[in-house]
Parts: sequence; structure tokens; C-alpha cells
Amino acid sequence: MQLSRAIGLFHGNIFLLSATVGAGIFISPKGVLSCCLLNIPVSLGIWVLCAILSMIKGLCAVEVGSTFPRSGATYFLLKRTLGPQVAFLSVCVKLFGYFVALSAQSLLVAQYLIQPFYAGCSPPELPKKCLALAVLWSLGLLNTQGVKTVSWFQTVSSLMKMSILCFISLTGIVLLVTGKKENLYRFENALDAELPDAWQIAEAILQGFYPYMGCTLLISIAGEVKNPTKTLPRTFISSLSIVTVMYLLTNVSFLTVLTPKEIISSDSVAVTWMDRVLPSMQWVISLGISASIIDTTSCGILSGSRILYAASQEGQLPLVYSMLNEHLSPAPAVIQLIILSSLAVIPSNLTQLIKYIALVSWVLHGLSMVALLKSRYQNPDLPRPYKVWLPVILASIAFSLFLIFIPIIQSPKMEHIYQLVFILTPLLYYRLHVHLSQSSVFSKKVTCYLQLLFNLSPSDHENCILAEKNRL
Repeated sequence: MQLSRAIGLFHGNIFLLSATVGAGIFISPKGVLSCCLLNIPVSLGIWVLCAILSMIKGLCAVEVGSTFPRSGATYFLLKRTLGPQVAFLSVCVKLFGYFVALSAQSLLVAQYLIQPFYAGCSPPELPKKCLALAVLWSLGLLNTQGVKTVSWFQTVSSLMKMSILCFISLTGIVLLVTGKKENLYRFENALDAELPDAWQIAEAILQGFYPYMGCTLLISIAGEVKNPTKTLPRTFISSLSIVTVMYLLTNVSFLTVLTPKEIISSDSVAVTWMDRVLPSMQWVISLGISASIIDTTSCGILSGSRILYAASQEGQLPLVYSMLNEHLSPAPAVIQLIILSSLAVIPSNLTQLIKYIALVSWVLHGLSMVALLKSRYQNPDLPRPYKVWLPVILASIAFSLFLIFIPIIQSPKMEHIYQLVFILTPLLYYRLHVHLSQSSVFSKKVTCYLQLLFNLSPSDHENCILAEKNRL
């Protein structure tokens, strides 16, 4: 019993487009422009820089996924090079990010689906939360049906949201070429705006990087990718190139129709854009945003459950999370992720939430790159089918340090101490749970009961995949 390798080049691109293109492109333009002091050239430059950073991050992750083609490849690398405590810490921090992000995404889906029924006012909280829970649990049940079923769902929803982005982009280009002079005047006088400082640039990068955060999805599910040595690099380069072009054109379209002040004062840039262009077609944008968030949420459930699966196989989480159902899906891990996401508390300030999630992502990425360098030094003879250029890894580490420490140096706050305490808290649980005996009679009884209830079978340890890697 192993996870099925069912993701080829086509579905790999679909998964990356689904995971990357989500609510971020409709939310982050506001945060990027605000941090750039309404400077249009700088804000567009931030989007290009974030695309380059994502490409660097993705290519570095490809080496990890091709060297260790298994679920939770980054977790396995950290455990092998930096020790089990660092690996367990990364699991806890990532899972917290998944809980918060999945809850926020489900609420956003509910907001856009229910808003047309409450024109002119905000929808009530109770129906919105009930709909959000229904969406979250529906996607969770879909993920328990196996990766093949999820692949076809992602294909349909990805085509829908890419159509919406193409419509926004092409409309913006047409309006820019044939529209009023004030649209061109806005870009001609853009260089007169105030320039942001280094701290504001770092904040803008954190905001702009949020729409690219799903770019390393395939590394978490590398154990389900066909021929990962060839599929992973091709998928990253092709998908991120498409995403970069679409994001730039979408931002240009927003800036063609709306002023920077209108963008930062809008709760939903895409909806405000549609109100200005085609007010009667506002429901199309709502449907497109909902589709974008739904399939991104589905990808988040898929990726987060595989992290639980990998940590369980390594003995750092209960054994039941690594058991598979008849569809070769780790159903207990999926259900646990959905339960905790349903209980997660959503902060009211979405912009702050985006910044914290992106910051944690770069902290974990920096640790992964340090582990990659250490692995190259300690195990130079380890087969590496794909090997990224060393300066790319060093540049990735340098950008990680810049994004982590510049905001702290420029504007130190008490919240930075709270973040550090929160990140280190899982180490206490590690001391209690991992170092103590986990083979209690009660734990075995619960595992057997769940195994019978959900018709589960223990999976073979994925270390055997490393032995088969050269034959893939």
C-alpha cells in the first residue's frame, strides 16, 4: 500500500496553477500598492521581483523533490540534515498556516457566493460560516477519494478561473489602447510618486509573494508525481511563467480602470473593477473568485494532509495519519486537517494575516536551503537527478534573511517577540510527545478502532521509494 503516482506533466501544471492562482491576485494588489506608497512602477516591479523569487524558490525545491521523491520531501530533508526537532517544528508551523489559510479561504468563498443575495449590504455571519463549513467539508470528502478524482476537479476549476483572469487582462489591454486619455495619463505621471524605503519594500514583497505561495505544492506531493526527475522542473518553469504574465496583465488592467487610491480603499479590487467596467456582470467575477479560492483550498488540503502523512511515517505523529483507504488516500490526515481548520479563528485583518503567513513561509524556506547546502556537503555522493546552481541557493538564502530581518531592524515591535515564542512553542510538545513512549495500550486501541471504522490499511514506508528512484 503506497500513494499512487498519478500526476503527470499535464495534471502537474494544473495543480500548480490551481495552488498558485487563488484569492491572492484579488487581495494582494491593495497591500502591494499601499506598501509602495501608491507608486505604480515600483508596485509592478515588486510583482516581477516576487515572480523571480518564486522561480528561484521553486527551482531550489525541485532539487529537494527530485532527490527525495516522496510525500513531504522538505520535511524529510530537514529531519535528515538538521535533526528531528527542526523537522517537527517545521511541521507544526506549516500546519498552523494551513489551518488558518484554509479557514480564511473557505470564508472568502462563502462571502463571494452569498454576497449576490444581499445586494447593498454585508451578509449575516451565521449563513456565511455555515456555507464556509459546507465548502470545507465537501472539499475534504473529495480529497478522501484519491488524487485522480482531485485532479479532474482541479482541471475544471482551473480552466474557469484562468478564463476570468484572461477576461480581466484582455479587457484592460483594450481599454488601455482604445480608452480615455486619463488611463494613459495615470501611467505617464507614475514616476512622480514617492519612493518607498527598504522596510516598505520588504513589506511589499511579503504582500506580493502571497499569490505565489502555492508554487512549491508538488514538492509536498512528490511521492504521487510520475517521473519526478523530469516532471518537476518542467512543471515549475511552465506554470510560473504563465502565472507571472497573467499577474502582470491583471495588475495593469486594475490600474487602467481604477486609481491607486481606489484600489487601496476597495475591499475587493476585482469586484470594484467589474462595477466600473460591466456592472451587470458582477456575478461573473464573484463566481470566478469563488472558483479560484475553491481549487486553491482543495490543493491546500491535499498538501497539508501529505505533511501529516509524512510526519506520521517518521514516528512524530500518531500512526493512523499514515494509513490509506481504498482510494489510496490518507483519509485520517485529511479529516484531521478539516476538523482543525473548522475550529481555526480567523483574524479580522486579512492584510496582516497575509504578511505573517508569507513571513513564516520564508523562514521555513531559509531553513530548507540551509539543509540543502548541508546535505550537499555531508552527502556529496547522494544521487541528485536535478541539481540547482549554487548561486541560486545562496541568493534564495540572502532574500530570506532580508525579508525576515529588515522589518525587525527598521521597525521593531512586540509582535515579533510573540511570533518567535509561537514558533518555538511546538518544541515543548515535541519533548513531551516524541521522547515519551507512544506505544500505550490506549493509543493502540484508538488506532485499531479508527482503522476498522474508516477501512484503513497501513502504508508501506516511503523509504522504499528512495531505492526505486533511479528506475522512475
